[in-house]
Order: sequence, then structure tokens, then C-alpha cells
Amino acid sequence: MTTADGPHRAQGWTAAVRQRLGLGRLLPLGGPADGAWISERAAVAVLRRAVAVPGPGPVLGELRIAVADTEAAPAPQVPSPPSALAPGPLRIEATMAATADQPLPVAAAALRSALLTAAARRLGLVVAEVDLQVTELLDTAPERPAPEPDEVRPAQPEGVAGRAAAGVKGVSTLTRVLGTAVHTGADHVRVELATEGGHRALDVARAVRVAVAEAVEGHPPVAVLVTAVTGEPGPEDPPGPVDVTA
Repeated sequence: MTTADGPHRAQGWTAAVRQRLGLGRLLPLGGPADGAWISERAAVAVLRRAVAVPGPGPVLGELRIAVADTEAAPAPQVPSPPSALAPGPLRIEATMAATADQPLPVAAAALRSALLTAAARRLGLVVAEVDLQVTELLDTAPERPAPEPDEVRPAQPEGVAGRAAAGVKGVSTLTRVLGTAVHTGADHVRVELATEGGHRALDVARAVRVAVAEAVEGHPPVAVLVTAVTGEPGPEDPPGPVDVTA
């Protein structure tokens, strides 16, 4: 049997699936004790903004983030989000275009350093290696388009856990990509949110875990999933755009 709103329901379901798939991998922030993850989409957006400086220098192309090796990673100390990667070192894989302003090894080293710095200081990712592949040689430096803002699907803070998380400094908004913003399991609470660009994502996630655990009866373990990072970094820490021409 069909109903008048059937097509609308189908469209909503399709949009939700696309939203979840668009997150990419769910990457661990920090280590096993931190109980925090960030979507690959959000992490890539931050890294792109960090190295999108005007002027000569290497130009970042495709960018992916994966586990650094196949060795068994330690289990997280709180239940992880569905399909999330276990805590462990990560590997950044990227392509780049370069000009004749710098020797290729120098350009690649500068971009590699910039990505490592941004991953650690803006996000809190543990990156063991950066694999760069030069795919294009340019005569002149191209125009660098401004990175698109990260997509955010906001949610209203509801319940004790939601209000506690929303009140933490550095939280931009709660989000609802994997379902509700606050998921309460039998043995843990998971909070989904976006952080502000002026705060390191891992530090915000740690503060949210403490606030929610203190607010919820029984003080259950708390996991945090960062689905977006909004706004620009602050003037001090995290740093502004990283120089890729050094």
C-alpha cells in the first residue's frame, strides 16, 4: 500500500543515507582512552583550509586518511560509533601539483609538514605518515579557490546529556547524521556534534565527555563523534594557515 507522503519519505531516507556515506571513515581522535572520533569529511576539510594559502607553492589535490598499518589496534575504552576505525596511528594519502618555484622534494616536504602540523594542532589526529604523490607540474601557480564550508546538520540539545554537551566551550552545535544527537546505549552514551574552528577538536571532545559523564545519572562512559568543524581558527591556537612554501 502506498500513501501520499511515500515519495517524501523515500527522499528523506535517501538523503539520510547519502549524508551518512558522505562522512567517509570515522577516524579516531587521540588514543584509546579518549573515546573520540571525527568524520573523514570534517578532518579533510580542516586540512584543506589549513594549507590553502595564497601565492606560490604546492597545491593539494586528492586527500584521504586511513590507518597507517594493518597491525591490530588497541580496543577503545568506550564503545565506538558504528564502523568507526579503532584507535591507532593514521596515514594521510594525498596528491599535489607543484610549480618550478621550488624543487619537488622541498615542496613535498613543506606540504607534508603543514599537513602533519594541522592534523595535530587543529584536530588531535595521531598521524604516523604522509604519503604525497606529485601528479601535475604547473607553469604558474593556479588560483586557489576558497575551501567550501563544512556541511552541518544541526540538532537541538535535548535531555541532560544534550544540554551538558552543548554548553561546553568549543561546541558549535549538536548534529544528527547517524541518528539522534545523543544516543544512549545500555552501557554508554554517544554524543554527535560540530566543533568550532578556534578550538582543537580533541580538546573539545574530551571536555564534552567529562561534562556529559558528570551530568548523566550513573556517570556512564561517553563517546564523542565530531561530524564537522565550523568557522576559522583563532589567532593563536590552533594556528592560522600553515606556510607550505617554507
